[in-house]
Amino acid sequence: MNYKEVLENARTCIGSYCKACNVCNGIVCKSTIPGPGAKGVGDTAIRNYQKWQEIRVNMDTLCVSKPVDTTLELFGQTFEYPFFAGPVGAVNMHYSDKFSDMTYNDILVSACRENGIAAFTGDGTNPQVMESATEAIAKVNGYGIPTVKPWNMDTIKVKMDLVHKAGAFAVAMDVDAAGLPFLKNMTPPAGGKSVDELRSISEIAGIPFIVKGIMSIKGALKAKEAGAKAIVVSNHGGRVLDQCPSTAEVLPEIAEAVGNEMKILVDGGIRSGTDIFKALALGADGVLICRPFVTAVYGGEKEGVKVYIEKLAGELKDTMAMCGAFSLSEITKDMVRR
Repeated sequence: MNYKEVLENARTCIGSYCKACNVCNGIVCKSTIPGPGAKGVGDTAIRNYQKWQEIRVNMDTLCVSKPVDTTLELFGQTFEYPFFAGPVGAVNMHYSDKFSDMTYNDILVSACRENGIAAFTGDGTNPQVMESATEAIAKVNGYGIPTVKPWNMDTIKVKMDLVHKAGAFAVAMDVDAAGLPFLKNMTPPAGGKSVDELRSISEIAGIPFIVKGIMSIKGALKAKEAGAKAIVVSNHGGRVLDQCPSTAEVLPEIAEAVGNEMKILVDGGIRSGTDIFKALALGADGVLICRPFVTAVYGGEKEGVKVYIEKLAGELKDTMAMCGAFSLSEITKDMVRR
């Protein structure tokens, strides 16, 4: 199976909202929610993709050729590549009922583990979503990152108990999910969090706590104050608020402000190994990619995930070699230009 076949297979079963486009750029699905689009017109998702394309890489082949090392160490774990599958929930609502969240996560988590990376798993109003996600992570000895929605504290404690039982090496909270329309006025309630509330959640977590949904220096510093060990620069894939800047636009200033005090991940419109290289050059330690992993699962299950990971890895290695960076630590900001 190749990536073209993965896309072709996905189009037969992924549902009516997602079109499994050759390039997932947010244009066709921009305002489809339910679906992979946004609650507004979807301009933020489109901008996410476009702004990565406006960044160019500086080629430099006047260097000693040697093997490219793409390994990333994070929170005591070593990954073959500096990218992760992003969290997704309610796949049967946003895509098709070929998979439930339970069967989707079971495929994704194990396939990512077998191919050298980790998956972030999603959460949902149905308690079984987190239960099955953490069970999938437990099967791979904790090699995954559960993502908890910003529920009320009682619900968060229940979710964290599941995270601990799974032995996960880290846990995330997508605070930007507070803007999802299908979480409004729901039971359990979900919403924004203060620094004090976030600090309490970090303490309950007891393992490296990742705050996803940071789009400003102020937000990054709040996450640091709350005890987060990492942040994800993210606008929830452009799904929750129109007229946001892209993640590529805010990443450099956030990385400069944070320095080495927290690990920095980024998502939003990153679609190739070259895009991953750009993100690392702008200050990220690693990236998350979400929607294309959904397509990979629908298009080929575990084999589809393997094909997509290998595609990204090949593109990243080629870009690194062509720019004279043979390890992640050698990727610097002067290797890209806007």
